[in-house]
Amino acid sequence: MGERSSIVISRYGNTLIQFIKFGLVGGSGVIVNMVALVIANKLFGWGFDVTPHDTVLNLLGTRFHLRWYHIFATIAFVVANTWNFQINRWWTFKSHGHGRWLREFLAFFAVGLLSWVVSQIVMTLLMNPTSPLELSPRIFDSSTGLRNQLYWANLIGIFVAMPVNFVVNKLWTFKAVRVSRVPDKYELLTEKQLRDRELSRKS
Repeated sequence: MGERSSIVISRYGNTLIQFIKFGLVGGSGVIVNMVALVIANKLFGWGFDVTPHDTVLNLLGTRFHLRWYHIFATIAFVVANTWNFQINRWWTFKSHGHGRWLREFLAFFAVGLLSWVVSQIVMTLLMNPTSPLELSPRIFDSSTGLRNQLYWANLIGIFVAMPVNFVVNKLWTFKAVRVSRVPDKYELLTEKQLRDRELSRKS
C-alpha cells in the first residue's frame, strides 16, 4: 500500500471514528432528549391540564397551528443540544483546547436549529391527523409510554435529523480544530513530493 493511500485511509478513518463517537454522543443525547420530553409532557399536563395536540396559537390566520407537542419537543431539544455540544466538544471533535466555548456553542446551536426544523417537520407529519404519514392512533393510543404517539414521533424525528447534524457540525462548528492544530509532516507534502516518495520506495 502506498504512502499516499495510507494518508487517505487515515483521514477517512478519522472521519469514521468521529462519526461513531458522534453517534454514541447522539445516543446519550437521545436519552436526554426523551427524558426532557417526558418530563415536559407530564409537568404541563399535570400543571396546566394540556395535551400534546392542544393548540398554543394560530399561525398568522392560516389553518396551521403551533401545538403543545412543538413546545415540548423544543424544550427537549434545548436541553439535549446543550448536552450534546459539551460532550462532542470535549470528546468527539476535541476542540476544547482550540475554539472559544461561546463561539462554538452558538455555531453548534445554529446547526442544531437546522436539525430542529427537520425534526419538527417530521414530528408534525407523524402527529397530524390529516397527514398520510400519521402514526396510527389505533397502535399509538398513548395507553402506555411505549405506545405514546408523541414519544415515537419525537424519536423518529431525531434520527432523521442526525446525519444533517453530523455533517454540518464537522464542516463548520468544530473547524477550529483543523485550523488551529499543527499539520503533520504528510499534510505538508505536495502532490509531487508524495509521488516522488512512492517512486523512491518502489525503486
